[in-house]
Amino acid sequence: MIVTYEDFKKEIYHMSGIDLNCYKERQMKRRIDALIKKNNYNDYHSYVLALKDNKELYNEFINYLTINVSQFFRNPSQWEVLEKEIIPYLLKSSSDLKIWSAACSTGDEPYSLVMLLSKFIPLSKIKILATDIDKEALEKAKMGLYNDKSIEGMPKEFFNKFFKPVGEFFQISEEVKKCVTFEHHNLLSDRYPQNCDLIVCRNVLIYFTEEAKNNIYKNFNKSLKMDAILFVGSTEQIIMSHRYGFTPVKSFFYKKIAEL
Repeated sequence: MIVTYEDFKKEIYHMSGIDLNCYKERQMKRRIDALIKKNNYNDYHSYVLALKDNKELYNEFINYLTINVSQFFRNPSQWEVLEKEIIPYLLKSSSDLKIWSAACSTGDEPYSLVMLLSKFIPLSKIKILATDIDKEALEKAKMGLYNDKSIEGMPKEFFNKFFKPVGEFFQISEEVKKCVTFEHHNLLSDRYPQNCDLIVCRNVLIYFTEEAKNNIYKNFNKSLKMDAILFVGSTEQIIMSHRYGFTPVKSFFYKKIAEL
């Protein structure tokens, strides 16, 4: 019988591989309790039974859990730093960059990276790995269909070049889509890609415990080449980044300076 939140966390781990112990408890429990109430279930036990039986309900739960908030070129000033300083720095070493967009949600971020990189190198040379724990979000990303809210902060040059209207939505071009490979990945348990020149992981680590974040930063270090760059979100500046083999080069951008 699944009675307590502790029982619930264990059951979810068995079902999905998602370890809720790694998320900030008060915040996550409040979100889950609200979702259970919204779906008219009285307790954790009845909700888990329903999750096992109802794929649509299960997908809704995973989607809710992973807090998918995304937008093209979110926080424009940071993308300006990426364009003016970080990408030129990386291209000095190689024009064949290995880039990982971690926790990519519905694809806004990796597609933004492709469009920005296209100002420097041909689309045919751009290859980005984009991963997320939410399979439904990944399916939306592969579709590449976005509403006006997603694209509201996009530079006009990219919108005119790479999008076409489809009813009330906007479809990203196939030539951009071909540059991104989407894969399912759990930051807390799966193996990380290796030899990356740039990792972009923004606005997800704020939901994790300090212990989980420590492990993720260490894994990011191992995933990056020496002198490569980690790009984090606006509320995720890394305190004492040297502990993880990084040094800040700009706000929200960290260079790997040591192996762990």
